[in-house]
Amino acid sequence: MTSDPTALLPRAGGACAAAVVAGTPRGGIVHDVPDPATGDRYDRVGWASPGDAHDAVEAARAAFAGWAGARPRLRARALRAVAADIRDHADALAVLITRETGKRVAEARAEAMFSAEYFDWFADAATTPAGTHLLKDDKRYLVASRPVGVVAAVTPWNFPLSIPARKVAAALAAGCPVVLKPSELAPLSAAALLALIERHTPAGLVNLVNGDGEELIGPLVDHPDIAAITFTGSTRVGTLVARRAMRTMTRVTMELGGTAPFIIDADADVDLALDVLLVAKFRNNGASCIAANNVYIHHDLYDEVLSALAGRISSLRVGAPDDDSTDVGPLLRREHADRLHSLVAEAERRGCRTWRAETPDRGWYFPPTLVAASPRISLWSEEIFGPVCAVRPFRLLDDVVREVNSRGAGLAAYIVSADTERSLTTAARLKAGIVGINNGAPNTPEVPFGGVGLSGTGSEGGLEGMREFLEPQTVALAR
Repeated sequence: MTSDPTALLPRAGGACAAAVVAGTPRGGIVHDVPDPATGDRYDRVGWASPGDAHDAVEAARAAFAGWAGARPRLRARALRAVAADIRDHADALAVLITRETGKRVAEARAEAMFSAEYFDWFADAATTPAGTHLLKDDKRYLVASRPVGVVAAVTPWNFPLSIPARKVAAALAAGCPVVLKPSELAPLSAAALLALIERHTPAGLVNLVNGDGEELIGPLVDHPDIAAITFTGSTRVGTLVARRAMRTMTRVTMELGGTAPFIIDADADVDLALDVLLVAKFRNNGASCIAANNVYIHHDLYDEVLSALAGRISSLRVGAPDDDSTDVGPLLRREHADRLHSLVAEAERRGCRTWRAETPDRGWYFPPTLVAASPRISLWSEEIFGPVCAVRPFRLLDDVVREVNSRGAGLAAYIVSADTERSLTTAARLKAGIVGINNGAPNTPEVPFGGVGLSGTGSEGGLEGMREFLEPQTVALAR
């Protein structure tokens, strides 16, 4: 354990390493990593070159045969050791997460522990039998699962530890080496994770490249030794990556954006609905791909819920993310706050009522805001990705389902209702990869997580997440 969280980081040239290739940190052109709570520099990070990306893939390829051929129990043992190390350093990792993203420290600690859960879960998955055996007619069929090869993992800034953990743990459990490319906006947590992984795995098994996505993602996608790409980010960039990967028929797993509906049905308990909504909307300062985006409130409850919700949102405490009493912290960058100001201003110009909390004078904060929306405003059609809650009344659930399913993206959805059967029926009708019924945090390492349509393809988490990095081979033997 360490009292200085940055001591966990692989460093080169006085900054967090631009790349770590086969266990060796490399330097690069240095950029600041600001603290969103103050706008001041927290640390510095080097940016890797396309040559570093190429070398990282080569190092991973060299590590492939040994790791793929290792006994599953040995792979599982290494993953469990990583999980234990993450837990031992959870407080330091939480500080890194908080200082580079503005995430509340309580949520950052939870993210660190959640990351450890991924390594534990995939350690168990690594030893789960994956083959089948069939006798038919005069043949015996053997179906085995083999690791696909080197995986390129591209991750976003909003969950800078747990999303890399989910991707890397699944790939390692399957027997695949990894080249990890974290967001240039929040690179430190992933670098610390790499350092912990390297304590328990062979050099070159997991490699890191930091820096500009436009400069690094292309060389990774185009490299002939990249067998699979797992990407979490915007639909725009994910679509470009998928198109590029099709040139070489490289398999892709995409977890992209969404505009998650939150439905408060006529029979919902109002207090429960508010509690669930505040979790689903304001977790991670609203910057979550599964955050409640469009809140549909049944007409019979609309006035009651709107009044109570306005009071709850207006009383949220906005402040320093390292203060345990804070409810909502800063946004990652000033331009993120500027975008929300523009969206809310447009809603007000179009006559929408709004309610706000108070914010500090310093840092990149945006006040938690409630908007009584209309379908014509941008807030209702765009992914908000911040602490703004847009609500509308509805009369017929069929109309809500129709509108939600017409959007083309479907990552998450939420339903609050006292009628379980009705909720399950509604969930089955929604185009969404994961649905929370009377809960605002539906994800867990043991189950698959992924979207439909423009929200992505493939799954992460659960056995399905590991299978993204396995390919079946069938052998038919004459008896």
